[in-house]
Amino acid sequence: MEYQVFTLPNGIRLLYKPVISSVTHSCIIINAGSRDEAKGKDGLAHFIEHLLFKKTEKRNTRQILNYLESVGGDLNAYTTKEYTCIHASILNPYLNRAFDLFEDLVFHSTFPEDEMEKEKGVILDEIASYQDQPEEAIQDDFEDLIYSGHELGRNILGTTETVQSLQKQDLLDFLANNYNTEEIAIGVMGNYNFKKLCNTFELVFGQVKHNTGNRKRNPLPIYSPVLKKEAKPINQSHYVIGNLAYSIHDGKRTGLSLLNNILGGNSMSSRLNLEIREKYGIAYTIESNYLAFTDTGFFSIYFGTDPEKANKAVALVNKELKKLREVKLSESTLAKAKKKFTGQIALAEENRLNLLITMTKCLIDYGKADTLEEVFEKVNAVTASQLQDMSNEVFDPQKLTTLAFEPGEED
Repeated sequence: MEYQVFTLPNGIRLLYKPVISSVTHSCIIINAGSRDEAKGKDGLAHFIEHLLFKKTEKRNTRQILNYLESVGGDLNAYTTKEYTCIHASILNPYLNRAFDLFEDLVFHSTFPEDEMEKEKGVILDEIASYQDQPEEAIQDDFEDLIYSGHELGRNILGTTETVQSLQKQDLLDFLANNYNTEEIAIGVMGNYNFKKLCNTFELVFGQVKHNTGNRKRNPLPIYSPVLKKEAKPINQSHYVIGNLAYSIHDGKRTGLSLLNNILGGNSMSSRLNLEIREKYGIAYTIESNYLAFTDTGFFSIYFGTDPEKANKAVALVNKELKKLREVKLSESTLAKAKKKFTGQIALAEENRLNLLITMTKCLIDYGKADTLEEVFEKVNAVTASQLQDMSNEVFDPQKLTTLAFEPGEED
């Protein structure tokens, strides 16, 4: 995972990962997301991401969308609670187009009023569609429970009321306060001479005005576990069970990632899947998830099942968590878990765009991106005793929050 970094005087950084390929992947990541929105401005960061594609000082919407597609490229974007990312994949000769477009979208968008109104309608449809998917909606509602009253608990899309109320000045204020050039990084994965690449990068982004912003992220609320059930016009029961966990800067993060993989990560052989789906046939989908932020994180388990099987599923989940708290993994079990996890990490590198985005985020978060060997070293250094300690900390039944959507008439 060798790479090189070049930093402009305005603070914008370039991360270059060389690969032998005719295709280039690129991204621009801004350390600004929904948690940075002012009170009552829910959905603003996501709204901006949509509007960046509408009109700039030199391009209209059609020209923006055609600029890369006309040479066979692909352009897209997304917003998270802490980041905004625009990414593009193109043939090598057209990287300058991606650079030019990134700079134009991020620093020269004009946010015309007519486009704002049209895009509000698009996002309101997105919110309505999202609310029709309980397996998606329950995840955000769960975060709202564990981060009660805090920006991290907000739905990234916002609400119907907040989106409708957004004004152009809200967008301009957010950009001024949060688009800190020292926390913006551009990633490139392709086949280039690094010196020439830096020259092109400086030519495009070197004239961007230095901005340190005026952002202050609020401290987290005191966490109190909650048990909450809501009636919804649905057929299945949907549950999320979880707790606060470690931030991206916590040394236990790697261990909990491994623990998550063992319990309910991205594989059919996870403990939860084998026990609840394969052995008892209770839930079609059951999975665990660990998401880390700058100053916090959370661990959660999700499943959907028939209402009459819900209590059984909850009991089986608690049984698996109890095993991890009380029984230390054997050396052979831990070795197999590490082998499986590191293999999945290595295979994930085959998705070059995702790898580039991950590396570029790491540059912002840590000032560096770990090599694959360094990642493996961290995983292999985790001990069974550490995993048991983490299980007792994160899976403590007295600290678990549970949110359930049950079939019924909404209040």
